[in-house]
Amino acid sequence: MTDPRNLDDTELDTLFGAARAQAPQASAALLARVAADADAVLADRTAPAPARPGWLAQIVGGLGGWPSLAGLAAASVAGVFIGFAAPSAVETASGGYIAGDGYDVADFLPSYTDALGDS
Repeated sequence: MTDPRNLDDTELDTLFGAARAQAPQASAALLARVAADADAVLADRTAPAPARPGWLAQIVGGLGGWPSLAGLAAASVAGVFIGFAAPSAVETASGGYIAGDGYDVADFLPSYTDALGDS
């Protein structure tokens, strides 16, 4: 072992074997100081506050989640389409109340004469 930079495998095995045989041991005082330091750090540590959901997550949660929101969106799109397009089948099913212009709100309210059976 004349040059420490050019060691062969057997010389390296000898060095590593000697290092394994003399494993360093920590003193009891050092371990006690490390444990005391760890206890002090743990005493100062507090649990983080849970993250508050954003406004969009609160709205979606209030409506029942994403599946409910998808159903609400589908119903809204269908309602807008039916209201805008007004297919003839809807007008027929409603008895012409949707497209007719000869009706008033009072026509849909019950009256005293309806209760008596007079026309």
